[in-house]
Amino acid sequence: MATIKLWFGRQNFHLSKSFLLLKIIAVVFAVLLFCEFLIYYLVIFRCNWPEVKIRGYDSERETLEPVLKAMFLADTHLLGKVRGHWLDKLRREWQMERAFQTALWLLQPEVVFILGDIFDEGKWSSSQAWADDVERFHKMFRHPHHVQLKVVAGNHDIGFHYQMSTYRIKRFEKVFNRERLFSWKGINFVMVNSVALEGDGCNICSEAEAELIKISHKLNCSREVGDHFSWHRCLPFWHFSRAHRHIAPASVGMVSCCRRQPPSFCR
Repeated sequence: MATIKLWFGRQNFHLSKSFLLLKIIAVVFAVLLFCEFLIYYLVIFRCNWPEVKIRGYDSERETLEPVLKAMFLADTHLLGKVRGHWLDKLRREWQMERAFQTALWLLQPEVVFILGDIFDEGKWSSSQAWADDVERFHKMFRHPHHVQLKVVAGNHDIGFHYQMSTYRIKRFEKVFNRERLFSWKGINFVMVNSVALEGDGCNICSEAEAELIKISHKLNCSREVGDHFSWHRCLPFWHFSRAHRHIAPASVGMVSCCRRQPPSFCR
């Protein structure tokens, strides 16, 4: 009898240990699930788009009008091969990927802008390191076809002004296209390489300024809706800022956004 009791006691002890181990595993799994997955939904679920009210043209009451849902991100700084530790990269990129994918699913933006410094080592990375970074970027920031993703270069992507080169710019534009003027739902976005706005007359700066003048001319001409055509309005914006020094120049950021029938640049 003593032997049987001892055997049952050992069995119960092993069962208790097994249940305790299962409980610990379940608790750890639940904590990981909450902290690494569900927490993003709980936090971003509290966010919502502001309701934009526009006064109707034919009445005094305010009416709702469809608006563009745009999300702006910046400085993702995906770590590279030189300064990025694999564990740090894994942790950071998992958090960014989950936050972005959750925001896409809950908020459903129509267009997403990433305003520069996508990569941390783009200014010196080799061709292979660049290709690896780009592959990771596309995995993290994957999106449905109906969502527009627009990316603007930053100094960590192509180098600071005196570090940037035509090669790095072309390499960036080959992946993210070189679109400068993007229009969606009647709203115009001017995407500018701000690193090339040093104004020292270098070839890259001169090319960027020429593109801005061309876009300015196009936007000024697009304002001629329902009015008599005027060559005065189709002159580039920079023509006026140079001819009339008392006019404050428009500040051109990395992305300028203007409403319907926009001026050349937003002030």
